[in-house]
Amino acid sequence: MAIIAARIDGRLVHGQVANLWTTKLGATRIIVVDEAASKSDIDKSGLRMATPETVRLSVLDVKTAANHILNHKYDSQRVFIVAKRPETFLALVEAGVPIKELNVGNMSQTDQTRSITKSINVVDDDVETFKKLDAAGVRLIAQMVPGDPAADFMTLLKKG
Repeated sequence: MAIIAARIDGRLVHGQVANLWTTKLGATRIIVVDEAASKSDIDKSGLRMATPETVRLSVLDVKTAANHILNHKYDSQRVFIVAKRPETFLALVEAGVPIKELNVGNMSQTDQTRSITKSINVVDDDVETFKKLDAAGVRLIAQMVPGDPAADFMTLLKKG
């Protein structure tokens, strides 16, 4: 299978994802899974500008992403999947996409969230989704940049 990493990041493709993570992972394709961005030429254009020239980019809705992955479209590539929210990854897993580990990166603070780490903020629905991902056998880690140690996210979630 071509999936080398999966990350939640509210900013999608930006400096950390584009430069640090993509380089560290040796990714040859970033798949952004986002319903709104997949329908917006402006969003796609911005994401393309943020993606390194040597890396391919796909901006897809959940159904299309799952279909392409399960039909082996990217098997010859090193795929890094990025989405804003945990429910996107739960939908992919429920569709049969084999995601073994999910890096919980940046989830921005809002008036409705509570802080788990300095950069990870959740609402109750997120907590339930993370529990479902955990129950589905997805290892959840928190690691902002490659040089940071990976922390067990479910342990952090229980403390938060």
